[in-house]
Amino acid sequence: MSDLTHIGPDGRARMVDIGAKPVTERIAVAQGTISMAAATRTLATNRDTKKGDPIAIAELAGIMAAKKTADLIPLCHPLPLTNVEVSIAPLGPDTLQVTATVRTTGKTGVEMEALTAVSVACLTLYDMLKAVDKAMVISDIELVSKTGGKSDDYHKETP
Repeated sequence: MSDLTHIGPDGRARMVDIGAKPVTERIAVAQGTISMAAATRTLATNRDTKKGDPIAIAELAGIMAAKKTADLIPLCHPLPLTNVEVSIAPLGPDTLQVTATVRTTGKTGVEMEALTAVSVACLTLYDMLKAVDKAMVISDIELVSKTGGKSDDYHKETP
């Protein structure tokens, strides 16, 4: 447990002091999926429902979520993000894949911002499409890569 940076020597939660860390470019990419009936995926990719374009709205929600991560995750530092990109694309006949790429130039990474962007984009797709498909499943939200900072770069190995 001593390797957990958000746990102090006394076992209590703490915000990590990043004051002495160098400023570097930080980039994180996260992905997730939302599975649904094939007809629901077609409805989403046609980008025209009674609520509006579910993909455009979910992409925007993901961007907004990345900017609010420090308000949602208690020990995250508020960061000046330099770029957030969220894209949603078909992955098979019954699945959409959400990808978020987040960038900053700062003292701490943006992994949580990328993961939050994907999570909220998936939740927004669910909200936009739940009237026709309540059985949708959000899954596989994961960090794909991260660069910058003291720790080594990370790139998920693909099987």
